Amino acid sequence: MANILVVGSMNMDIVTRVDRLPVPGETLHGMGTGFHAGGKGGNQACAAARSGAKVAMAGGVGSDAFGIEICRKLEDEGIDITAIARRPETTGIALITTDSSGENNIILSPGANYSYGGDDLEALDLSPYDVILLQNEIPGSVNRRIIDRAEAAGVPVCMNPAPVTGFDRDQLRGIRLLIMNETEAEVLSGMQIVSFKEACSAGRLLLQDGIPQLIITLGSQGAVYMDGDGKILEIPAYPVEAVDTTAAGDTFIGAFVAAYYGDNELADSLQYAAAAAALTVSATGAQSSIPAKEQVYAFLEQAGS
Repeated sequence: MANILVVGSMNMDIVTRVDRLPVPGETLHGMGTGFHAGGKGGNQACAAARSGAKVAMAGGVGSDAFGIEICRKLEDEGIDITAIARRPETTGIALITTDSSGENNIILSPGANYSYGGDDLEALDLSPYDVILLQNEIPGSVNRRIIDRAEAAGVPVCMNPAPVTGFDRDQLRGIRLLIMNETEAEVLSGMQIVSFKEACSAGRLLLQDGIPQLIITLGSQGAVYMDGDGKILEIPAYPVEAVDTTAAGDTFIGAFVAAYYGDNELADSLQYAAAAAALTVSATGAQSSIPAKEQVYAFLEQAGS
């Protein structure tokens, strides 16, 4: 069983369904609004926990009802929440609009996610963990400090540079595994990606920065794994009807890290993560759509994998 620390964001996702996404200046009638615990950090922690890992969550939430609800839901998943700092401000909020094809637009208000750091970081003991998961929804200075401390403690770091806007490439120094989607890979590499071949070209360029391992997810086209030893693995996506793509990438990351650092083979871990992501896009919401390990294995058995 992998022992994982996630340092990252926790948000309340306010999701409104529409037939199609609006154009600038347009008002549309929604077809219903739901409130779902989310945030890339919380989502990845939930995905890892449901995939059988032992998980601890660190980050900031507000003292409002959203913060209380997020902590309750994480604790219900068996996630250790003792390192979550409660702040006298608003919990992070994501305003999400999802259309009938499952595509979405997201506006993120970070709130208490940006108040975590300083003494909070120094109180963290990183040594017990097999791996640390980071994203880009908390201040870069917090991620940088975690990377430096993890390197000193000999704990590998997995970085998901999302959202990629404002991401400091210097944060790539000292990480073991970089997991990103094609948009994030395009920004970091400066190359356009529309196929496995182009993803591999972008990956080779990024590996020159000294990153030992990386994964680029390509949505319905699957994903590609690459490492500094020259290994390349292409992982096809499982064809499913997309209902809501929210948290699909986070599910892939949490599921993969739980499987891989839980001593599963690399190829099996990638296949497991692809199946978990497929199940996620088949349901609505963020954490509410993330499957449990038993569901993923049942899906794989049905798919003949």
